Amino acid sequence: MWIVEDKDGLPVELTFERWRHIVRAHPELARWRRSVLVAIRVPTKVHPGLEPNERWHYLLGAGPNRWLKVVVAFEDGRGFVVTAFARRAFP
Repeated sequence: MWIVEDKDGLPVELTFERWRHIVRAHPELARWRRSVLVAIRVPTKVHPGLEPNERWHYLLGAGPNRWLKVVVAFEDGRGFVVTAFARRAFP
């Protein structure tokens, strides 16, 4: 498991199980784990997610495409990576 602080100082966990999920769904990200963690720590942009406890972290110029998107869910003052994937354009 890897833990980093987000831009607000909250701990965010990337578990081995979630990393396996990401790599299975998006094998092109297998080399980009460090960039996933950087997207959490120092994102280019952060937007609210679809769920009230969710944030979408974007990092420009990382990953196999122009943007790297990391979905983080928060509960009890902690964040948990849900998934991550590459995007060609910022939504």
